Amino acid sequence: MTERCSRAGCTSEALWAVNWRNPRIHGADRVKVWLACDEHVEFLRDYLATRDFPVVVTDAAAPLERLPEVTA
Repeated sequence: MTERCSRAGCTSEALWAVNWRNPRIHGADRVKVWLACDEHVEFLRDYLATRDFPVVVTDAAAPLERLPEVTA
């Protein structure tokens, strides 16, 4: 089964994993993943980054188990 992009309304194949977490409520070991196609990967990354969430984009087949700590 092919994974689809997490952007609302998009049905394209996901090639990227947008790994993120909300540091106000989750530790570095909690990783959430949104999947993204080529067209929406930057949109999804920027959406999370503007909220000061740590974000790391990887290949969809290689999501992360841990994200970096954030220092205020």
